Amino acid sequence: MKDTPPFHPLTSFNFKVNLRLGDGDTEICKAEFSECDGLEMSIEPKSIREGGNNGQQIHLAGPVSYGQLSLKRGMTDNFDLWNWFEQIQNNRSLRASGEVLMLSSSRNEEVKFALTGCLPIKLKAPSLNAQSGLVAIEEMQIAYETLSVTKLSS
Repeated sequence: MKDTPPFHPLTSFNFKVNLRLGDGDTEICKAEFSECDGLEMSIEPKSIREGGNNGQQIHLAGPVSYGQLSLKRGMTDNFDLWNWFEQIQNNRSLRASGEVLMLSSSRNEEVKFALTGCLPIKLKAPSLNAQSGLVAIEEMQIAYETLSVTKLSS
């Protein structure tokens, strides 16, 4: 009988976010965030009633819609996310791709949420405080076109 490694559940506080412009390698997110929310997909069901059948409805899968990624309380040592937001004002078709990686307790990448067609829609600076020494981002919201989930470890 093969020894199986002990099960360690994934925790929601151990994650990292990567964003790249277009399909290229230009990384624009080198920030660490304390909160990431909005990884969601939903399907709007289309209900059909069959003539003569008053006891049930038929549900068909409708279009898929996606949430908005909300990144809060980030710290970075550069202005890449601010620059990306400004670039969108001049090039409305500029998009990024990205991933949110859930990490195990040993910091191994376990689950990848891949995002495409990322568009920054909100960027909020924090209240200014003389005690912090890095460039901070209070909140950034990103709309995305697709979301896929992959389990990285076996």
